[in-house]
Amino acid sequence: MIPLKPADISSIAVIGAHCDDIVIGAGATLMQIACDCPHIVVHALVLTGAGTEREIEEKEAFATLFPQADVRLTVADLPDGRLPEHWGLVKHHLGQFRRSCEPDLVLGPQRDDYHQDHRLVAELIPTEFRAHFVLGYEILKWESDLPNPSVYVKISDEVAHEKTKLLARCYPSQSRRDWFDDEAFLGLMRVRGVQCRARYAEAFVSEKTVVSPFGVQFGQLSG
Repeated sequence: MIPLKPADISSIAVIGAHCDDIVIGAGATLMQIACDCPHIVVHALVLTGAGTEREIEEKEAFATLFPQADVRLTVADLPDGRLPEHWGLVKHHLGQFRRSCEPDLVLGPQRDDYHQDHRLVAELIPTEFRAHFVLGYEILKWESDLPNPSVYVKISDEVAHEKTKLLARCYPSQSRRDWFDDEAFLGLMRVRGVQCRARYAEAFVSEKTVVSPFGVQFGQLSG
């Protein structure tokens, strides 16, 4: 087990197809990063939801997650559920986003997600972030598409429950969904915790790992 220290991270980039994707997939991990690195620079891109209640929800969630950080959140107005029809615009937004930041860590959806919007974003992230530490988060939903993860982040009981409270409080528009509840989110974190000998954990997919054994460099790259 090789530790990756949050204290070594000064800037992160987080990407989602929809408002709430990032918090569902990596909210507890982000809480822990914010605790260890309160003044971190957070670059965030969400491709749908601009001008709607969803954007308001996302801004509130990020303000709660990162009360002291420099948060640079962009919410675009591409159509929810139809991102593959707008491949060029998705690529354009990701390209602009990439040119605006040089993060130590990139979080986005995992490539084998069955939702077409998530999957497209996951496929395009490595085309822009070609030499970065990229982790793909998982989103629990109706589709049976959970991955076999390769990276685990151990989560304390307190942070796990804080994540579920934040989701319920900041995203009331999603409360009608039958999978959007505390039991579902805690259940997945509990399963991932079992898999890494912890109470709770969030899990991620790393598509490529590069290791320099003599301490010159260590990183996990996706691209």
